[in-house]
Amino acid sequence: MSQRFFLIQSGIPPERWVQAFPAGMWCPPAKLTATLQAGAVVWVPTVLSRWEERVRTLLAQHPGTQVVVASPVPEDSEGLRAIQAGARAYCHLQAVPGVLQEVDQVVRHGGLWVGPDLVLRLMRATQQALSGSPSAPLPEVDLSVLSERERQVALAVAEGRSNREVAQSLFISERTVKAHLGAVFEKLGVRDRVQMVLQLSASQRPARNDA
Repeated sequence: MSQRFFLIQSGIPPERWVQAFPAGMWCPPAKLTATLQAGAVVWVPTVLSRWEERVRTLLAQHPGTQVVVASPVPEDSEGLRAIQAGARAYCHLQAVPGVLQEVDQVVRHGGLWVGPDLVLRLMRATQQALSGSPSAPLPEVDLSVLSERERQVALAVAEGRSNREVAQSLFISERTVKAHLGAVFEKLGVRDRVQMVLQLSASQRPARNDA
């Protein structure tokens, strides 16, 4: 199993981190690289000074590392900076242990974890990039491979709704939403909700008429 590190400046780590990952390794930033192995997951809290610089330096020195940035007060602008720095996830520093474990699992499987509002910002940025590059190839998404319920869940998520909001609107449980999303990811050949949203957005873009 790959390593899991949590950067702390001093003292004890957040209680929920310990609850979620009792076997995690806690260390100050200066001692990290000496023991880092390929494929490790490193959690970086934004309370550390120069956290963006730390993320970029870490990824430059260890390209195979997966970085999770955690913030005590998550904001879309900060999350966007984290993703731009190379992080694979941006979440609340004091999220419940179950959410922290889910973030870790998504990152370990090559996915990207961000909040629904940030998904929308990334989607809009991609739409603008595509509109400025009309020759760019667009991914083909065949929604016919999805069941009706899977299609409803996928389109609701593409609108920027959270799992809870999707569950409430469709009168199903959040666990069922997650199960449907897992099936959607597999059928559409995507790794996470961000890739799914971007593909759905691109496929629904109106065709250009150059005649």
